[in-house]
This record gives sequence, structure tokens and C-alpha cells, in this order.
Amino acid sequence: MLLSAPAALAQNCRLALVLAMDVSSSVDAAEDTLQRGGLVAALTAPEVQAAFFATDQYVALAAFEWSGRYNQEILLDWTLIDSPAKLLGAAQRIANSKRSHNDFPTAMGYALGYGAGMLERAPSCLYETLDMAGDGQNNEGFSPAQAYAAFPFDGVTVNGLVVNGADFEAETGLIAFYKGQVMRGPAAFVEIAQGFEDYERAMRRKLERELTPPVIGSTSSPHSPRG
Repeated sequence: MLLSAPAALAQNCRLALVLAMDVSSSVDAAEDTLQRGGLVAALTAPEVQAAFFATDQYVALAAFEWSGRYNQEILLDWTLIDSPAKLLGAAQRIANSKRSHNDFPTAMGYALGYGAGMLERAPSCLYETLDMAGDGQNNEGFSPAQAYAAFPFDGVTVNGLVVNGADFEAETGLIAFYKGQVMRGPAAFVEIAQGFEDYERAMRRKLERELTPPVIGSTSSPHSPRG
């Protein structure tokens, strides 16, 4: 269901959250099934549902998949999650989605730019967060640093979900890449999944952390205020 809420509801939105899923050529069909199903399972986990509805302020949710420079597809357009039924409907929309591409490289900078564009047309919310999930470093197009310089990221927190490969030693550079070049903003963080089999657990942990409202007076809010 696309967002069609009145302005009064939009003003009661605490977080605009957009989830970005990697479908580059390094992700095979079985791995894509694990990550797509893992995202759906994480969104509907009891602890994540509780975090969505922890206050009377709503969350606006969107999701897209990305790979090459011009290969981004919306899985879920902006939806105001103002009831458990809305959350389950959003999860079902992602569950019913079909992978759009499987043969393109990892254009992280372009994906970040696309996410910034989605946030520009998000409902008015107190915080904005973009989640970048992936199993590889940028290997096509401009870098994350160039994306952050070129696109509107003021007030946006960018978190990461690293899918660490089976060859842990070979993939440790991926964690450093996400921590050094991808995550951005106050209290931004990177969650690590040890393979796609661990995707659901890592996504559930990440969503719970992002959605839990900050403690009043805390200096470690999981979000950064919208600029």
C-alpha cells in the first residue's frame, strides 16, 4: 500500500527508514532467497514489531534492491506503518517481490544516490535512516564518498549490514569498507551477518536497534535528526 496519509499523520512520523538490498551478480539465487526471506522474517519478528510500535509516533518504511549503475528497483514504496496490519502488508509485499537483476556489478555510490532520492520524497519525519545491505565492495561507478558529496545526505544516518562470506579472511576487508566508507552520521553502525544463512538474525538485530526510540537525554541515539 502506497503512502496516502494526511499531513497530520506525516507530522507524527518519528522515522523514515529505507532498506536497500544487494542483488548484484555476487549474490546467487539461493542467497537471494535467504536474504529476501530473512528480511520478511525480521520485519515480522515479535521484537521488531514491538519496536515499530514502541511509541504513538509512526514509522515510514520503504525498500529497494540495487546492483549496477542503473539497476535499482523499488520493492516497497513509502508506507506509513501505523498498525500491525500495515506492517504485515508491507512484509508481504516484499515477500511477493521478484528479483529484478542478477548479472550486474556492485555500484554502491549509485545505490546511495538512489536511496537519497527516495528519502527526498519520504513523508516528513523526525529522523531519516538509509540501510545498505550487501556482500561486496563498490566495483562500478563513483564511490560512497562521492555520493555523499553529490547527494542530499544532511541529517541522514546510513547504517550497514555486511554479509560476510564463507572465506572470512578474504572478506574482512568488506567490514572495514562498510565501517570506513559506507556508514555515516551520528551513532551510525554496521551489523554483520556471517553468511546469508545468518541474514535474518543480523537484520532482526539491526532493525530492533534502529527502531527502538532513543532514551531522552541519551548521547547515543540510533538516529540523527533530519536537517
